[in-house]
Amino acid sequence: MVRVTTSDRRAALRTTAGLAAAGALAGCSTPRTHPGPPATATPAKGPSSTTPTPPQTPRTFPHQPTQITHGPRTHPRIALTFHGQGDPATARALLGEAEKRGARLTVLAVGGWLDANPALARRIVDGGHELGNHTQRHLDINTMPEAGAYAEITECARRLRSLTGSIGTWFRPSRAARASPLVETLARRAGYPHVLSYDVDSLDFTSPGAPAVTRNVTTGIRNGSVVSLHFGYADTVAAFPTLLDELDRRGLRAVTTTELLT
Repeated sequence: MVRVTTSDRRAALRTTAGLAAAGALAGCSTPRTHPGPPATATPAKGPSSTTPTPPQTPRTFPHQPTQITHGPRTHPRIALTFHGQGDPATARALLGEAEKRGARLTVLAVGGWLDANPALARRIVDGGHELGNHTQRHLDINTMPEAGAYAEITECARRLRSLTGSIGTWFRPSRAARASPLVETLARRAGYPHVLSYDVDSLDFTSPGAPAVTRNVTTGIRNGSVVSLHFGYADTVAAFPTLLDELDRRGLRAVTTTELLT
């Protein structure tokens, strides 16, 4: 299990200080890259293994709707889902903290982010987390023509397949909490039986401060919740240890979305 030190988290905070939400639409935004120097901390690595992690594939859950907002309310489990974009130092810090605490995340990655940081795809999967599709360029996919929207989905799927051997487990639309009927259809055509939405929004992309991020999550979660969070924001890194403490206090386990629904 990877241990992220206080220095690692401070490095992540330094590299992301001053980030602001950029044109957020329906709870989905694009973090800007901080112009300062890169983080000096040694990047956290996933658990070493001589056996590669098998490719993750989408699954059909017959008792779930096409657009999933939460899992069953009967078990004390939740899914922490992250929009995969922004400074990779924040991603490493959050992944490491999760692994130290036994939490598993679901990361919906932007294809362009994976192009710039290809090693993070295996870092996420080999750390025991799920990796999915959040479109190639993070545009407002619900407003795009059919051909362009389908290309956004399939181009990211190709990136995921080339890096991990699979198109990933889930698709989440970019710049929208829910997919339009057209995008829902296109996602199925691309190989994703479900669209992953959420029922709790941390609003971390608005940079409200770490206490507000923690409060936004903890006041809304219950058994089966799917929480929306983002890589790329200092407030998220700062809030994460306290958030995990609160989950422990309530007896809630942070599991992958597939495990939440199984």
